[in-house]
Amino acid sequence: MKCLWIARDQPFPADAGDKIYSASLATALAEAGVAVTFLGFAAAAGAPPPDSPVRWLPVAGAKRSPGRALFSQLPIAAAIHDTAAFRQALAACLEESWDAIVFDSYGSGWALERYLATRPPAARPVLVHVAHNQEGVLWRDMVRNSRGGPLKRLALWQNWLKVAALERFVLHHVDLTTAISREDALAFADLAPGRSGVVLTPGYSGGSQPARVIAADCPKRVVLIGSFRWVVKQENLRQFLALADDAFHRHGIIFDVIGDLPEALRAELEPQLKATVFHGFVDDVAPYFARARLAVVPEVIGGGFKLKFLDYIFGRLPVATIASAAAGLPAGIRSQLLCRSDLATLVDAIVAHIDRLDELNAMQQGAFAAAGQLYRWRDRGGALRDAITACQQVRAGATPATSATDYRMEAR
Repeated sequence: MKCLWIARDQPFPADAGDKIYSASLATALAEAGVAVTFLGFAAAAGAPPPDSPVRWLPVAGAKRSPGRALFSQLPIAAAIHDTAAFRQALAACLEESWDAIVFDSYGSGWALERYLATRPPAARPVLVHVAHNQEGVLWRDMVRNSRGGPLKRLALWQNWLKVAALERFVLHHVDLTTAISREDALAFADLAPGRSGVVLTPGYSGGSQPARVIAADCPKRVVLIGSFRWVVKQENLRQFLALADDAFHRHGIIFDVIGDLPEALRAELEPQLKATVFHGFVDDVAPYFARARLAVVPEVIGGGFKLKFLDYIFGRLPVATIASAAAGLPAGIRSQLLCRSDLATLVDAIVAHIDRLDELNAMQQGAFAAAGQLYRWRDRGGALRDAITACQQVRAGATPATSATDYRMEAR
């Protein structure tokens, strides 16, 4: 089976959740016996591993500026990638014969539009949408939760309408949609009834801490990891710090924020902070995990599966989170988290539990045991391959052993 994978960018370095998911799923599909060619803008830094089974095909040239993209009918994430150089590279790839074409995230919807406009529907390959989120809902929530001025809110509102329209277009014109959580899969089924879907929660390929006991000599520190280049991640961080920093300071808690942070955002936030320390990108998070009592996932805007949960769980950190952010986690893991419905009660819960060491140890041990063998990337690659095969069989008039719609609704 030959598969063309169209993404916005080459996912290197894999320093953000969407990059990790794309790189790992494409690699797992290749390891499942599919010849994968991955097309996307060249990475500014980083490179794929030399022994990768994927053919990585970078697009040269510069992207459109966000300012120019504002005037496009496409949302910004799509418009900045719809360049002459990318169109030329896409056209060259489409001269080859493919069994499947993956459109990675709604931001690749512009490429789907061009494909459908230039290729007849007869005998076309299986078209697959790899979704990372319910994008229309995410951007709607961004508009509702934004605390910016009128011009910023207007720009967000316009982009939301464009995102929702492009997401619906993609869902209605592909043969198969992969979802990162069961909740997303059900929402996509409502938006595009009758289309095939498969849930592919993220896998985990990082290190694992075999054992840990949080003792009284462990500092009262809370940790958050992430990449904060995206406007949605920035807004989530702002809103959490507005409530947490002062409360943590009053109770002697230090809040470590680890990850790529724009200098403008640091300059905006840092002068007001008392308990929070920005560390920027670090090569190894293990020392920060070892000196923390809790990790936090405070994302009120944006659904989907948060990959940082797996870093925390396998790093033996108990996790405090907004309940809605725990989408995609099985009940056995969610029961081991400190979940609250909003940021204010989440902050209160962290303060209340930071010294309950027995409870914290029970949480991290229970979550680690529940995660077990659930998050192997090779299972996701095989599930995607089989879902594509099921679509091929349906198109050929055969009855597959398992339909793509029903296939392992949540790949283990």
